[in-house]
Amino acid sequence: MDFANASCTEFVTVLASNAPVPGGGGASALVAAIGTALGNMVGSLTVGKKKYADVEAEILALKAKCDQLQKDLLAQIAADAEGFAPLAKAYGIPKDDPNREQILEDATLVACQVPMKIMELCCEAIDAIAVFAEKGSRLAVSDAGCGAACVKGALQAASLNVFINTKTLKNREKAEEMNRKCLGMLETYGAKADGIFESVKAGFFQ
Repeated sequence: MDFANASCTEFVTVLASNAPVPGGGGASALVAAIGTALGNMVGSLTVGKKKYADVEAEILALKAKCDQLQKDLLAQIAADAEGFAPLAKAYGIPKDDPNREQILEDATLVACQVPMKIMELCCEAIDAIAVFAEKGSRLAVSDAGCGAACVKGALQAASLNVFINTKTLKNREKAEEMNRKCLGMLETYGAKADGIFESVKAGFFQ
């Protein structure tokens, strides 16, 4: 199935089944794309308005960036499925096969790559949403807050799909390197997304 082009019903149905993919990685990519699009919508509702003429060029550039981010995130749904396939196959290798351990190690490293990429894209999306929240149309600022919340959730979800694999790596130096990178993104961009959400929320009680 082409998950990026499947209907919402089809995607959720397969996600809930015992099929190996999509899983947490693919789901986090989709949620991140949705969150990015919510921020991007704020930009769409900002351009062309006289009130925001002074930021129009910046918003237009940011919208183009988010258009690409959305495409890149949706592409990670299939990429995650492809990245998990070698690991799923490796688990089926007989335990007495002398090559099993190395094949598993290599496949586990591959399985980490897409969730880490999703996290990196989430960080870029949160940076963009921060600008939409600050400079975009006040009539749509709630959507920027929604977008930040969605992308933060996707960032956290993708990290767990890295950590479940780094836990089993024999190369602990490589595992800890990836863990540090993921934890850094969680700390920095989780806090940034929270800041966007709290700022948007506070605006409704002033």
